[in-house]
Amino acid sequence: MGVLNLTPDSFSDGGRYEGLEPALAQARRLIGQGADILDIGGESTRPGASPVPAEAEIGRVVPVITALAAEAAPPLSVDTMKPQVARAAVAAGATIWNDVTALSHAPDSADVAAELGCQVVLMHMQGEPRTMQATPHYEDVTAEVCAFLVDRAAAAMAAGVAREKIWLDPGIGFGKSLDHNLALLAHLDAVCALGFPVLLGASRKRFIAAIHPGAEAPDARAPGSIAAALAGAQAGVAAVRVHDVGETIQALDVWSAIKAARRP
Repeated sequence: MGVLNLTPDSFSDGGRYEGLEPALAQARRLIGQGADILDIGGESTRPGASPVPAEAEIGRVVPVITALAAEAAPPLSVDTMKPQVARAAVAAGATIWNDVTALSHAPDSADVAAELGCQVVLMHMQGEPRTMQATPHYEDVTAEVCAFLVDRAAAAMAAGVAREKIWLDPGIGFGKSLDHNLALLAHLDAVCALGFPVLLGASRKRFIAAIHPGAEAPDARAPGSIAAALAGAQAGVAAVRVHDVGETIQALDVWSAIKAARRP
């Protein structure tokens, strides 16, 4: 899953792809590098980010989704917590709703997801973007994240979302310290064992710089991002959400070839 941020304030590439033509050019680059899915976002959810009105978010994502859908692009995902944005994006051609609040932002989120019939990514986040990194606390982060995801999947299915359309995301970097992130990455197999496809989004996140202080700039975190993607592949995640598509695919191809060459 290639990341396409259409925001002025995203932590990694804010402002680079504002406007239709820069966004489409980047989308085509990601597709050319081998992206199987494009995740398109019009509101930053980085730590400390402020909310964006739904109308502004729709104005950012819908023209890009419309244009890409007309080009027979790979499946398009809209990264939003707002049901009205998801509704507009699906009408424009998106087939996946990637929600960092796991359909809990609005009272009708789960009902809208069921009505739209799209695939839904349910992510774990402790708190909300403006304050989530202030004092994250867990007794057992893996167990608590798994319990939350199971509960949200059950709520989605109770609203009418088909089980086969649900994905889970442990929410690396969303209300979690370095130790929490590492514990989740070390135990991704527990998330995968919940019985739903898992999306891992660890690309360019700040925990990489906490491990390797030379990677303060998000663009310098590609090697650490690839290491996390390989850990996810080893654990059995179904997809990785990344900024560096070509580099990640190369690493996964080599990893897969080595794995295939292993003697029985």
